[in-house]
Amino acid sequence: MSSAVPQDEGEPGPPPVPVLAAPWSLRPATPADAATVHAWMHRPHVATRWDQAWPRERWDDEIAHQLAGGHSRPCLVSHDGAELAYVEIYRVAHDGLREHYDAGAHDLGLHVAIGEEDRTGAGLGTALLDALAGALLRADPRCARIVLEPEEGNAAMHRALAKAGFAATARVALPHKVAVLHVRDRAPAA
Repeated sequence: MSSAVPQDEGEPGPPPVPVLAAPWSLRPATPADAATVHAWMHRPHVATRWDQAWPRERWDDEIAHQLAGGHSRPCLVSHDGAELAYVEIYRVAHDGLREHYDAGAHDLGLHVAIGEEDRTGAGLGTALLDALAGALLRADPRCARIVLEPEEGNAAMHRALAKAGFAATARVALPHKVAVLHVRDRAPAA
């Protein structure tokens, strides 16, 4: 994988919180959002992929932990003003995923869950992935790659990622799943 942007291997700081263009909006999650995330994680279409149908108190703790640290940023995404997805933006250099590819210090990873099943299957996931990747690359000019590692059997996510410009690059055995690493490189300047 080539990178059009030289990677500064210095400590990059916490992941950025990007600004999405309308009809999208993204905001950092707050402790009050734990109820929404908890409910979404218990929906069958999310629970089977995330395996985080935790008690509400654990989600309270998880969101507070992420907000207090520099590794990951929990966010909520809305489409046309209606909450749609829970997103975690993380620095790959601070994550176990860094062991599975040549990660740059500023590479960013995403975890994405569309909370309402009736809003899946209509192209919103692809559009969201494309919007997130573009916004993150604009928010961190030193970021060379955006990566996701969906479960190997998540065919819908693999299709959405391909349509959003991500390339499947490797099958990786993670502690909690077998995944496919998808990478979207920063496009070279024209």
